[in-house]
Amino acid sequence: MKKTEIDLHIVVQSILIGIGIIGSLVLNSYYAFIIGQIALLATAGIGLNILIGLSGQFSFGHAGFYAIGAYLVAICTSHDLLDFWLALPLGVVLCCIVGAMLAMPAFSVKGPYLAMVTIAFGVVVEQMLVEAETLTGGQNGILAIAPISLAGQPLDDRSMAILATLAASLACAAYHILSKNGWGLAMQAVRDSENAAAAIGINPFVAKVVAFTLSAGFCGLAGGLSAPLNSFVIPHSFGLNFSVLLVLVVVIGGLGARSGALLGAIVVGLLPEFLSSLEAYRAVAYGVLVLTVLWLAPSGIAGLLPNRAGPNASPRVRKPISAIVQERNREDLSANGLELSFGGVKALDGLSLTIPAGTVTALIGPNGAGKSTIINILSGFYKADAGQKRLGDTLLPAGKAWVTAVRGIARTYQTSALFDSLSARQNVFLALRKGKLGSLLAFQGKSDADMQEKARQLLWACGFEGDADATTGNLAHVDRRFVEIARAIALDPDVLLLDEPAAGLSQAEKRTLTDLLRNVAQCGIGIGLIEHDMGLVTAASDQVVALCAGEIIASGAPTQVLEDPVVRTAYLGERGGARRAAAPVVAARPVLAAYALHAGYGSIEVLHGIDFEVREGEAIALLGANGAGKSTLMRVLSGLMPPRKGQLRLFERNVNDTSTLERVRSGLALVPEGRQVFPELTVRDNLRLGAFTSPRGMDARISTILKRFPRLLTMLDRRAGLLSGGEQQMLAIGRALMAQPRILLLDEPSMGLSPQATSDMFDQLETLKGDGLSMVIVDQMADRALAMSSRTYVLGQGRVALTGASSDLMKDTSLEELYLPTDVREPDSAHA
Repeated sequence: MKKTEIDLHIVVQSILIGIGIIGSLVLNSYYAFIIGQIALLATAGIGLNILIGLSGQFSFGHAGFYAIGAYLVAICTSHDLLDFWLALPLGVVLCCIVGAMLAMPAFSVKGPYLAMVTIAFGVVVEQMLVEAETLTGGQNGILAIAPISLAGQPLDDRSMAILATLAASLACAAYHILSKNGWGLAMQAVRDSENAAAAIGINPFVAKVVAFTLSAGFCGLAGGLSAPLNSFVIPHSFGLNFSVLLVLVVVIGGLGARSGALLGAIVVGLLPEFLSSLEAYRAVAYGVLVLTVLWLAPSGIAGLLPNRAGPNASPRVRKPISAIVQERNREDLSANGLELSFGGVKALDGLSLTIPAGTVTALIGPNGAGKSTIINILSGFYKADAGQKRLGDTLLPAGKAWVTAVRGIARTYQTSALFDSLSARQNVFLALRKGKLGSLLAFQGKSDADMQEKARQLLWACGFEGDADATTGNLAHVDRRFVEIARAIALDPDVLLLDEPAAGLSQAEKRTLTDLLRNVAQCGIGIGLIEHDMGLVTAASDQVVALCAGEIIASGAPTQVLEDPVVRTAYLGERGGARRAAAPVVAARPVLAAYALHAGYGSIEVLHGIDFEVREGEAIALLGANGAGKSTLMRVLSGLMPPRKGQLRLFERNVNDTSTLERVRSGLALVPEGRQVFPELTVRDNLRLGAFTSPRGMDARISTILKRFPRLLTMLDRRAGLLSGGEQQMLAIGRALMAQPRILLLDEPSMGLSPQATSDMFDQLETLKGDGLSMVIVDQMADRALAMSSRTYVLGQGRVALTGASSDLMKDTSLEELYLPTDVREPDSAHA
């Protein structure tokens, strides 16, 4: 969070806590009791916000921990076993222990199963309190609990309310510290991407267990204070309804927001008072309240607080990578006899390779050759069936990606896996900690401040041009790539594994990336590079290893391997022949059009008066440098983003206010950038979901798509997340075709594909175009898009800078200037 936002939350919390203390002093005992109850709701809600808001894990059983804290205090004080001031911390410790014991097996499941486990826990606790009658009083509970004494004086209702309010203030302070330190950032990282968190040395399981343990402790604290405040405890006060109430406190207030649980507790705590005459409709009122809050403020009440922070204005003094990365001797990474099978398919078959320190080793091969599988094994995400991997002479453990990362293996992903709720700086800062998160309630010290500054310097040295304090979820694709590389380098690794880092980058950005890779290698870091751009492979790599079907078919110098006939046949396809653009479609009506279209994000306008037409049976190429507005235009056309001004027409009908679903039903389908298949579902189920708007004849269409993409036929029951990039792209196109579209929007369809797979895909698109399907193609491979299309629109800074027949634009030298401006054609030496 930014500094002004943090100060605003502190002000809000301070005012509310102050009102609570003053109200407890001046109001009557009944209202003081209400203030105390709200404070306890806030304390428990803050604990649950650690679990839900920071770590992203839902629990509907935390009333059980509240009950444990309340009953332990009630039993100890009513039976004269312990004084309240000893029983209260004992209850908190007991809740933490029980929470940890529950969390360890519970986190072996995810999603609704985790919720079911926690519900079962709450039910079990409630039933145990009923059954243990001699100790707990059974159904009747424990009545007439003695008031707390302090310095020999019993505390009345006002004093108890102040004590509860002070507990809530301490909980707020603890949450503030936690959310900003290493542990809190690690929990948010795990929430955003467990794999990416493991890749920088964070153990996701430990982070989630710690979050669950802390949340249980806070609920135990609130429960322990509730016993003397209420003067009694009964089992049915701590049922499922109370657990749901605690979740409502967090959701209404704002998930993850530091003021959220306090604001949510005030609303939830006061609502019964306003509805005292409508007791029968209280549940309905809660439901309406939640729906209203989620509608008006999706981020909760705390999300309505203004954020006045602007970009960091500190001067950018670019340092070379060599001035930031520590100089030391680094080890070679070697793999020997790696084997791995998925079902009956052998992904790797006795593969051995070495990535020497200080060199760039490129891995090439057709999609499905096993390249990403190697990366996943070397980085510890997959466990090989056979074989070993070593860093120098040290044998690396199988699996345990966080251990592998700390040992010296860093990696990036095909599709950038950043912590989208954190800033670019925080992403890199977490990696700089190398899994060492510090104390749970440690303040940020000078060493942290130094690391924060180092994170900025590393971002700039890697070519990042954006705001280092902006959340990465809002960054452009190219900025996300450089943030991810900077984060991997922050681990100070011996070896850096990069999976398709140039996918979706312009030529200028690829040149910047090439310089960056060479400079990183000169620092002694060995680089394993998976890349399909042969120009980048030739310019950046010292050696190339070519794979096919899980085996090495060639290795050596780049030019030597790329000229190998076996490699060219397996990888490049050797189709040859000059490509010519399709003839323009004339005398056909526009089936999709945009006129004077404006669109943007927040206060930033991205599209400025776009005029755009697609005719029936026509393929249109949409080109431009990264940031030109291509993906934004595709989102507007598909209905994922509303236009601000202008007109959108689909089959001569205005669709400005039409939903994405209605546009799909009308015949418009999008194949999104990055494929975005449903990874946990099978190939078959992905295809079936594509037919959601048109289920009739679904099986026949699946058969047609499998004939078009025969490779998918053998993978129908395999999870889509296990497919290679090329196979996922086939599936994404097939899924879109299941909706029987008349217009197909393709956003970067060749991203991450080998030349052979790209050629096969464009052949299939040519067939579809021949069947009368209209298309809009956004692709960084401009020559392919031009050859496929009849007309082209080139965007520059959100405007149509050039348009015309694709055959003419292929010869137009101004296209290169628009697509690759002169002032960025050569990489900035400052990035080196």
